[in-house]
Amino acid sequence: MGADAKTAMKVEMTDAAAKRIARIVSGEPGKTALRVSVEGGGCSGFSYKFDLVAGANDDDVAIERDGATVLIDDLSLVYMGGSVIDFVDDLMGQSFQIRNPNAVASCGCGTSFSI
Repeated sequence: MGADAKTAMKVEMTDAAAKRIARIVSGEPGKTALRVSVEGGGCSGFSYKFDLVAGANDDDVAIERDGATVLIDDLSLVYMGGSVIDFVDDLMGQSFQIRNPNAVASCGCGTSFSI
């Protein structure tokens, strides 16, 4: 895989997301990371799934920042390459949001998208 392909597959997390993930994981005994995956379904075709997990699988890519770890499997990474994982706390509530440059449409709550 060339340098351009590796850059396109990269996923980042914001400082706010890292702080929130570290806080959540520290309160869950035996859990070490947040897994983000892409599944078929949702109102726009694909949806994001978030799970707390105890460790990485062989096909996971780990994104680490400020003591927080996000795991993404190879297949999900294909759909999420170039994305930024953020944590938003606003009048509408608190939620993880993924800014995905591959998505051509998404639902209002930001949990499903289409390519």
